[in-house]
Amino acid sequence: MPLDQGEIEDFDKKEMSFFDHVDALRGHIIRSLVVFILLVAVCFSYIEILFTQIIIAPTRPDFFTYKMVCKFSHYFYHSDKFCIKDIHIKLVNLQMQGQFLEAFKISIISAIILGFPYFLWELWRFIKPALKSTEKKVSKGLVASCSLLFFLGVLFGYYVLSPISLNFFANFTISNQIENQPTFQNIVSLITFLVIGTGLMFELPMLMYLLARIGLVTSSTLKRIRRYALLVIIIIAAIVTPPDVFSQIILTIPIYLLFELGIKLTENIERKQLKENEQ
Repeated sequence: MPLDQGEIEDFDKKEMSFFDHVDALRGHIIRSLVVFILLVAVCFSYIEILFTQIIIAPTRPDFFTYKMVCKFSHYFYHSDKFCIKDIHIKLVNLQMQGQFLEAFKISIISAIILGFPYFLWELWRFIKPALKSTEKKVSKGLVASCSLLFFLGVLFGYYVLSPISLNFFANFTISNQIENQPTFQNIVSLITFLVIGTGLMFELPMLMYLLARIGLVTSSTLKRIRRYALLVIIIIAAIVTPPDVFSQIILTIPIYLLFELGIKLTENIERKQLKENEQ
């Protein structure tokens, strides 16, 4: 059956709106890529500082975390009981192109971390036109909240988990005849895995918030699965951290507290939705 003129016009509008949508998405992607490439270039130009002052800083006894632990030891025990005076890590490079490739990898990861708020903002700008006015008001601080949680996770992974992991693996041995000589690629991979991993794990409350907003989860459901959520968090902590109970507990505690924060946010959403329905 042939379409009448009105149906043809509606069809054209839908087609135009679709292509406009794609064009807008392309603009957001291009701007994000430009910012990403610029950040990679800047990070690569400062790669020596990034590597020596940040990436391998946890392999030195003067690292911030070790100094704080040493102060704690002096204050409570009046001794060097918990002071770390030497870390038995000697870095080697076994590939001709290894240092260049790792420099590029460090630059990319640094650019992702530094540009995270901007990339999130571009995503928000793309989604924003499809939201209702009430949804826009509610989600105003979403980008800032997500960015804050991500950076808190990055700092936690860098200053807490990285030193614990490095010391554990550096001092673990199955025989005195074996000397640990990790490649510097191993160190970079371990630290970046912990930093990015915890940064993303700290987004848990925001994920729960979004799922609650679209009606996929409720606070009562989340409360019922508390024990299962705790078990999953413990398993994830066991995978991410070294195989010792202390480091697993250190990661489990903040993640579980973030889960509880997510429940509070979900309850808050439900209260607001209830008020809106009553009005």
